[in-house]
Amino acid sequence: MKYDLTHLRKASKASTGDWSEELNPIECLVRAGKGGIGGQARNASGNLSDKLANIRTANMSFENMYTFGDLLPKYLRARKSIFIDRLSWHVSEVDGMEFDQYDTPFCRWIVLVEFGEIVGGVRLLPTTATCGIYSYMLRDAHLGLLDDFPTDVLFIEPPLHRNVWEASRFFISDSIPGARRPLIQSLLFTEMNRVAKGNGAKFIVGIVPAVWSRWARRLGVTATPIGVPFTIDETRSQAVLFEVDSLGPQAAKATAFMHSQMV
Repeated sequence: MKYDLTHLRKASKASTGDWSEELNPIECLVRAGKGGIGGQARNASGNLSDKLANIRTANMSFENMYTFGDLLPKYLRARKSIFIDRLSWHVSEVDGMEFDQYDTPFCRWIVLVEFGEIVGGVRLLPTTATCGIYSYMLRDAHLGLLDDFPTDVLFIEPPLHRNVWEASRFFISDSIPGARRPLIQSLLFTEMNRVAKGNGAKFIVGIVPAVWSRWARRLGVTATPIGVPFTIDETRSQAVLFEVDSLGPQAAKATAFMHSQMV
């Protein structure tokens, strides 16, 4: 089945309005973190056209998933191979697909596809989302709603604002060789940034591996820690905050190339 994997021309209408006073601490954290984390990315080796020309991106939602054929279940199976089969996370599974309570109509799934195979993916969810007793992962952990999570994952109050989105389930396929992974990470981060911005986000919060500063430097991306490191299922992680559009040189290269392919 063919997938319609072109960028969506009609992004969701961005939210307008300035930060409310309760979000000022987040802006302070970002200002404090600028320049301290990140740095100059290494130049990508080889020709970008050779490395990215066959990759297509999908920005899926409940509203448009039908245009992508069977890509959503294929993406969820790819998530299972990473988070259940390799990392042994205790999360839900059915028919070989991994999912949880945050895969709702509120979210957006960004998926990279090459020759019909899933290269990587990430999920975005607005911090204003609610589904039963749940909102988004970091806030629910903070409130003690998630059994496997500690309640001290954040040292700030969890934001509830249309301009803050949460990123989760960020992964690169195990089939991607090490030399190519940094560029794929750049592209996936870029697409995450683009989709978040298209939906009105100014900031992205998320849980990343505790060694995040290493790949942040590699990508030239600035991130601010908003929680202490913690361990779940033998995976050491930490909550961080990204400012939308804080792209480093390597991510910007990936963006420029992909946009040139759209012309």
